[in-house]
Amino acid sequence: MFSSIGPTGFILLAVIALLLFGPNKLPELGRAVGRTFREFKEGAREIISDDDSSSRKEQEKAKPLASDTASADKPEDKRLPE
Repeated sequence: MFSSIGPTGFILLAVIALLLFGPNKLPELGRAVGRTFREFKEGAREIISDDDSSSRKEQEKAKPLASDTASADKPEDKRLPE
């Protein structure tokens, strides 16, 4: 996303932000953006951990018992199809 913006672009954005918000509001704005990103990351982690735990439960339910099938003792072939 930011690969096309060079150092002069970032300097220009900083100057525009300074003009729009003023030197007193800029630190508050930075803290608010930081908090927003942190909360977003925490929410994403929770969603991912919820998905992982639910998929583990589904996999445990779907596993056949060793006494049910003899193929459960064989290791799975994890090669990609050609």
